[in-house]
Amino acid sequence: MKKPIIVSGIQPTGRLHLGNYLGALKNFVALQNSGKYNCIFFIADYHSLTINFDPKEKQQQIYNLVNAYLSAGLDPKKSLLFTQSQAPDCTELAWILNTITPIGELERMTQYKDKAQENKQNINAGLFTYPALMAADIIMYDAAFVPVGEDQVQHLEFTRTLARKFNNKFGKTFIEPQPILTKTARLMSLNDPEKKMSKSIPNGCLFLNDSPAEIEKKIKTAVTDSGSEIKYDAQNKPGISNLLDIYSALTEKSVAEIENKYKDKNYGQFKTDLAQIAIKALEPFRSKKIPDSKIKTLLSASAKKAQKLSSAKMKEVKNKLGLPN
Repeated sequence: MKKPIIVSGIQPTGRLHLGNYLGALKNFVALQNSGKYNCIFFIADYHSLTINFDPKEKQQQIYNLVNAYLSAGLDPKKSLLFTQSQAPDCTELAWILNTITPIGELERMTQYKDKAQENKQNINAGLFTYPALMAADIIMYDAAFVPVGEDQVQHLEFTRTLARKFNNKFGKTFIEPQPILTKTARLMSLNDPEKKMSKSIPNGCLFLNDSPAEIEKKIKTAVTDSGSEIKYDAQNKPGISNLLDIYSALTEKSVAEIENKYKDKNYGQFKTDLAQIAIKALEPFRSKKIPDSKIKTLLSASAKKAQKLSSAKMKEVKNKLGLPN
């Protein structure tokens, strides 16, 4: 029996941090190693063009992201890893999907509203039509499932709606992908637990390639709360609660187990232990540096595999639309 296909991707927009690992990469590896799926994980470099960027840095950002994929445990022999721009049929399909997408649907997208608010000087058409390209990325490869967090469910539902609309109008062509809801800790900044962990606040962000000394310093100087009890209380003790979330996510122990372990200990001991846990967990991202030349070769070979799949789907789509192949 043929295994169902999973598709997901990450934008190459700079250094990855712990939130990226726990929210995406760790889940990707678990899905790959489950043996239940044929996995496709791509580099969303076309998507990354919707925000301001330096062209001189883009290719290295792509290589760094592939390096992170491989360091996390993704295996090119088990999963297909490629870049959007090297298998560009997705943009052709995105244009076709745009022609059946009501503007009102795009205007309702929460992520568009959020990104437009963040990028007031660069509210471009690509940012607006982003969901159509995302839908193309998914349905182009006959994905049956897409791993998503709760904040991405709206986009996947949009994808399902477009697939259904195309099928109803032109004949059965696309699978309506189902979500695999992934539990992701909402990590907050170490030096300001009221704000989300972000590369824009580097001192409060654990980057995947931080040195052991940097990790230790950031955790030991992380903001905590009045008192000394190690107890989860997001509203009244956001600092220690955030550190408990990180500890739990890295060790896969429940918060209750961790609270019990440290019930008679202080913040200092807790932070010391957490620093060592984080240093060990992120060690592969420091030690497994793959040469850019090898990554270039890998991406070139992977692009050919992706193109073989996408060109077959585009031929089917064009036949349904009455377009020449």
